Amino acid sequence: MTYAGRHESADTSPSAVAEHSELLAAAQAWLEDDPDEATRAELQAVLDAANGGDDAALTDLADRFAGMLEFGTAGLRGALGAGPNRMNRVVVIRAAAGLTAYLKKKDHDPFVVIGFDARTNSDVFARDTAAVVLGAGGQAVVLPRPLPTPVLAYAIRHLGADAGVMVTASHNPPQDNGYKVYLGDGSQIVSPSDAEIAAEIARVDRVADVHRPDDGWHTLDDEVLESYLSTVTGVVTADSPRDLVVVHTALHGVGSETVARAFEAAGYPAPLPVPSQAQPDPAFPTVSFPNPEEPGAMDAALDLAEQTGPDVVIANDPDADRCAVAVPGPGGWRMLRGDEVGVLLGAHLLDRGVSEGDVYANSIVSSRMLATVCRSRGVAHEETLTGFKWISRVPGLRYGYEEALGYCVDPAQVRDKDGVSAALVVAEIAATLKAQGRSITDRLDELAVEHGVHATDSFSVRVEDLSLIEAIMARLRAEPMAEVAGVEVSRVDDLAAGDGGLPPTEGLRWFLADHSRIIARPSGTEPKLKVYLEVIESVSDDDLTGARSRAAERLAAIRTHFEAATAT
Repeated sequence: MTYAGRHESADTSPSAVAEHSELLAAAQAWLEDDPDEATRAELQAVLDAANGGDDAALTDLADRFAGMLEFGTAGLRGALGAGPNRMNRVVVIRAAAGLTAYLKKKDHDPFVVIGFDARTNSDVFARDTAAVVLGAGGQAVVLPRPLPTPVLAYAIRHLGADAGVMVTASHNPPQDNGYKVYLGDGSQIVSPSDAEIAAEIARVDRVADVHRPDDGWHTLDDEVLESYLSTVTGVVTADSPRDLVVVHTALHGVGSETVARAFEAAGYPAPLPVPSQAQPDPAFPTVSFPNPEEPGAMDAALDLAEQTGPDVVIANDPDADRCAVAVPGPGGWRMLRGDEVGVLLGAHLLDRGVSEGDVYANSIVSSRMLATVCRSRGVAHEETLTGFKWISRVPGLRYGYEEALGYCVDPAQVRDKDGVSAALVVAEIAATLKAQGRSITDRLDELAVEHGVHATDSFSVRVEDLSLIEAIMARLRAEPMAEVAGVEVSRVDDLAAGDGGLPPTEGLRWFLADHSRIIARPSGTEPKLKVYLEVIESVSDDDLTGARSRAAERLAAIRTHFEAATAT
């Protein structure tokens, strides 16, 4: 089994590696084709040690050459370093050449816009991509500096490009980087485009044969950013309240400037930045994992909130395409779950009015509460596979979200998740409620009373050996559950077989007799199995506290059952 950016471990015992001289030969050939001095030196050191019989170096070399970093619907993502199973200039140049060849088969010389974040070598990979496109006869333009992913997604249609590339690893660890590809409609690639691009990449034997001029591409000025900022203010209504105090963290990413300018352009006070995390830093020094969902990532923002007493805390991930929210409560500041923010935004947009043909959507692993709200309003709702590459393609989409903090509040402008525009709509909600003497917590309570408590949870099973995920999924299929936590299983969908009416994807979905739902699926970007849980508890006689308590108990019991069922 493989997934975007990683591969299964090869047989790396010293005897096996020593017996396969082709590994050393492949490393030497790669070394000779690598245009980057730093990765050449890195690989040469490993190769010298491996040739000398160093066991650790042999194991390292085998992992670096376990296979080419896989290009899929997530593009590329992996650890920086030398070799085909790492993110480096050779892999990027091959990817750019494959993408350009794919575009040229569409009967024109392509126009590609390229963006990049502030991670290590993002700017280098962006320039390499521009050089490859130019060398193949296409036109390449590069955003002027590290900017959020939504700006690149906006630029594709704004400039009329045939494709867009964003060099980013989003919220991955500091040692990673990635390569995200969009087509001319402004949406991320899906099948069969991914496979067709991958086939073109496979045809590139040596990067030395890829024509790459030293210059000639166009570096854009700030026009695209200014246009995006002018457009993004349209996600909030002109006459809604603006009295609001916000603490904001960019988690060492590229969101601070764009978010601050968007707030000011929309008439809100500039957010209070978390000083230690406001500036881009590829080392991410204050967080071990730059994802707002990870434990500890929000500590600095919540500490500042305790000191300053804002109305709301908003966080973006490093490339600012995700948005996290924290609110004050009697027990201190509380991070909202992605599903809570998702239904909060969706209900707010529904309250602002519905146009004929509007469709609201969320991914299969997200809560069913938005569907319930839409049903109560007589508005169409769609469920999609995980990922905005699917959500953004829903016909008539007015709003879409996924529980992993991704929200698309303005698909007419950005057909992807956008943490900047989502932050503005969160601000509108918070300011409107504040003017009414209410809070975001009050609004979530109202939605729960009206539509039932939809309690969600998730956990991950991280692995070093990806075959363990295959083994878990095989076990779950071979040993079907009749009950979960004492509740009968009423239906099981094998998502790989297309059960449930969606395109086939690896995963299983269980429905219980009490309407609880569980989904297990391998991550598309990290070495882990993800398990998503949801229970629904109706609220009777306005006993919201009791309903939430019962839901929490049911959720905990299901989690305990599935933690045991998915143990390695």
